Amino acid sequence: MIRRLLATLALLLAASPAPAAGWGLEQLMATLADNRGGRVSFVETRYMALLDAPIESSGELVYVAPARLERHTVKPRPETMVLDGDTLKLSREGQAHTVRLRDYPEAAALIDSIRATLAGDRAALEKTYALKLSGNAERWALDLLPADPAVARLVSRIRLAGNGGEVREVEIFQADGDRSVMRIGKPQR
Repeated sequence: MIRRLLATLALLLAASPAPAAGWGLEQLMATLADNRGGRVSFVETRYMALLDAPIESSGELVYVAPARLERHTVKPRPETMVLDGDTLKLSREGQAHTVRLRDYPEAAALIDSIRATLAGDRAALEKTYALKLSGNAERWALDLLPADPAVARLVSRIRLAGNGGEVREVEIFQADGDRSVMRIGKPQR
């Protein structure tokens, strides 16, 4: 479940040129904070050392600021994950499971990194991660590097990439060498 959670949270990046003068982390966070949410399509590819080929899934993501994230997977099989506040609900093949994030603090830190990025909450991000921004307002990348050793045991880096106030790619590099890349479509208005 933690691997799936990492992959889902996943909502992030690729290297770009250095930030332009007058544009930086404060401006990116302000732009992201203006986004109140929406629906987007996604395609996620997971690369795992134990498998000969990557696993691909696709579906729809829903964000309702500031704390609700939904992932509705269509392929390869239907699955729904809903994160609302401190509660994560997973539904698959007629089975439903509920998890309280407070019982999984490292997973909560990963989830909160995605929510804090989408909400433009720099202070929340900096509680757990060192932030490294590259690019410019039109094409940016934000690397989240765990400063918390407990989080670093799960993930070595999260890279978010986007255009303006839209996150378009989430890449999660797990500490065990596995990784996932989620490509996010344009928001549906």
